Amino acid sequence: MLHIHEEAARCLLCEDAPCTKACEKGDPARAIRAIRFDNAQNAWRWVEDCAEADLERAERACIHYDRPIRIKELVPLLSPKETKTLSGGNTFPSGEAGRNRLSITFCGIPCENPFFLASSAVCTNYEMVARAFDMGWGGVFYKTICKQEIREVSPRFDAVKTGTSFAGFRNMEQLSENPYEEDFDILRRLKQNYPTKVVVASIMGQFEEEWIELAKMAEEAGCDAVELNFSCPQMRLAGMGSDVGQDLELVTFYTTYVKRNVRIPVIPKMTPNITHMSQPARGCYFAGADAISAINTIKSVTMSPLAAVSDKKTVSGYSGRAVKPIALRFILEMAKDSVLNGSHGKRVELSGIGGIETWRDALDFLQLGCRNVQVCTAVMQYGYRIIDDLVMGLQTYLAERGIEHLEDIVGEQLPSFVLPSELDRDTMVLPTIDREKCMGCGRCYLSCQDGGHQAISFDHATRQPRIMGSKCVGCHLCRLVCPTGAIGMSKRFPLR
Repeated sequence: MLHIHEEAARCLLCEDAPCTKACEKGDPARAIRAIRFDNAQNAWRWVEDCAEADLERAERACIHYDRPIRIKELVPLLSPKETKTLSGGNTFPSGEAGRNRLSITFCGIPCENPFFLASSAVCTNYEMVARAFDMGWGGVFYKTICKQEIREVSPRFDAVKTGTSFAGFRNMEQLSENPYEEDFDILRRLKQNYPTKVVVASIMGQFEEEWIELAKMAEEAGCDAVELNFSCPQMRLAGMGSDVGQDLELVTFYTTYVKRNVRIPVIPKMTPNITHMSQPARGCYFAGADAISAINTIKSVTMSPLAAVSDKKTVSGYSGRAVKPIALRFILEMAKDSVLNGSHGKRVELSGIGGIETWRDALDFLQLGCRNVQVCTAVMQYGYRIIDDLVMGLQTYLAERGIEHLEDIVGEQLPSFVLPSELDRDTMVLPTIDREKCMGCGRCYLSCQDGGHQAISFDHATRQPRIMGSKCVGCHLCRLVCPTGAIGMSKRFPLR
C-alpha cells in the first residue's frame, strides 16, 4: 500500500510545478507540499475537485530523477474533513479568526504570528524580506550588521543529506556584506512599508563604541528591537561572535552598554558552543536584556573535498534538522532557570532557533516557553513558501484542541521535564507487535541481538519475531528501528 508521507518525501518540490500546470482543476504540487510539511490533514483542499483525467495528466507531467510521484494513487488516500468544522466541533481556522489564533506579543511587540526569518542568508536585502512579508512571515531578525568589511569564501556551504533533503547544514558565511548605512536604510524602509511586521536589527560590534553606535542606528531606523549577536562561530576576526558569547563578562558588559543607550528591546543571541547557556544568559538578564535568542549554529567539521576552499578546510557552523534536539535542550535550560524565569521580578522572554522545518517543530519550541521561532535552513532549502504550512498547520492544531490564543500553549510542556533522579524507575512499558503490519524483515531481532538485551527471537521459517517478556527491559530500540510501524507499546505496569 502506498504511504503518503514516503511518497511525498520523494517530491522535488519544483518551482512552477509541471504537475500543477498540467492539472486543470487542482494543485497537486501544493497538496504534496502540505503532506511533506506535516500538514497532510489539509492536503485534500487543493485536489478535491480533481478528476481522474486531471491526476493522470499531472502524473505524466511530473519530473523526477527516477520515477514520477504516484499522484493518481496518492490523492484518493487524502482524507477530507468538513470545510467548516474539525474534530470536537471546533471552527476551522480560516480568515481573520484563524489569523488571530496565532497573534502573540514578544517583548511587548504585537506579532501577527510567531514565525520569523532568522538572521542569516535568507534576509540580506529589502527585496528578499519584502517578499517574505508579502507571503505571510510575521517578522525578521535581519542579517547581522557590523562595521567591518566582510569578505566571504567560496564555496561557503556544505550539507549532510538524506535523499534530497538536508539532515544537517554547514555554513561558513559571516555577517552582512552591505555597508552598514545601507542596511539601516533597508530596515527603515521595511518598517515604513510594513508597519504591522516586526523588524529586528541584528548587530555585532568589535568594542563598546561600535555596539552602542549600531544599536542607536537601529533605534533611529525605527526597528522594533535589536538583537546582539554574541554567537557567530566562524568570524574571521578574533574577539567577535561566539568568542564573546563564551565570555560571561563580555556579554554582560556589552548588553549593559546597549541597554543604557536605547529604549527599544534588547535581545542577546546565545552561542551553543558552551556547556551551560544559562550562565551568560543570566549575565544578560542582570544587564537588563528583554529576551534571549537561541541557538546560533554549532561549531562543526565536515570532510567533503567539494566543500574545501582552495584545498583548505576549517571549523564552521552547523544547523538544520540535526541540531533541533540540542536547541531544545538549551531552551529548556533557560526556561527552567529560576533567575531567567522571574525569581528576581522580571521574566526574560525566549526566541527559539534550530532545525525548524514544520509547524510541529515550531510547536516544540513554543511548548518549552518560546514566544516566537526563527527559521533559516528550511527556507534556504525550500523557500519562503513554507510559511503557508507553518501557519495552517499551527492554526489547525490550536483549533482541534479548542485553543483560541497561541499564548495558552507557551511553556505548557515545562512541568513534564524533571531531573533524571526524579524519573519513574518502578514501572515499565513493553513493546508489542502488530502481526498485520509486521513484514518479517527481522530488523527488530538484529537490533535487539546486537544492540539490546537479546529479548527477541526470530523464526526464520515463518519470519515471525517474538518478544520474550522475561528478558525484555522495555528499552524500545525495536520500536524505533521497525520500518513499518508494527511495534507499539503496552500499558505501563509496575515492576515486581
